[in-house]
Amino acid sequence: MNGLMNTGVPPTVSPAASPASVVETAVQGAVQKIQGRREQLREQTDRKIMRATLEIMISKGVAAVTIEEVARRSGVAKTTIYRRYKNADDLLQRIQLEVAGLPDFSDLQPSRSGLQAMLERIQNCFDSEIGLKAVGVVLSSDNDSLKTIADQVITPAEQRFATFVERGVASEAFRRGLDTKFLFSTILGSMLTCKALYKDSDSDVPWSERMATLIWPFVKA
Repeated sequence: MNGLMNTGVPPTVSPAASPASVVETAVQGAVQKIQGRREQLREQTDRKIMRATLEIMISKGVAAVTIEEVARRSGVAKTTIYRRYKNADDLLQRIQLEVAGLPDFSDLQPSRSGLQAMLERIQNCFDSEIGLKAVGVVLSSDNDSLKTIADQVITPAEQRFATFVERGVASEAFRRGLDTKFLFSTILGSMLTCKALYKDSDSDVPWSERMATLIWPFVKA
């Protein structure tokens, strides 16, 4: 014996793939690649349209936003834009603000250091030049279409800020009776003003630290 038991059962051999199945697999792979590429191109086009719209809003005002002007500035064909949006009003209603995502404060303790960390996250959320300027346009405009931007980003961020303050009040780290809406507006206004009037190199102390130093005496219990 050679050490191997002969069971009399022939070894299992995987059947060779048929030419038809090989072709089908190749076709499916090619289709998936094409679909992925199309989706990527669509996302890139959407970003161009949104960025051009925001740039026009910032530089010329909401009234200057037209499909023609968006096409000229973005380099996207008018026919492509019209396939996505009925007109300029439809575009404004569906515009998306360039932000890094809603800030999350749930892991922060309601303390002096937690307050500063929260301010840093708010700043990072809006910390792109066009993003901050667009926020300023939204806050100063009475255009109903732009209220969708507030609903997307500003209002949810304000709600999370209010929840952070409420946790501080519950733990007796913050005093009662704080006007969270006014506080958030003050924070956002300060951030926008500093971005517009000052450069980051103008001070060795970051905005978040200066703002925390300013408002901490008013919020602590």
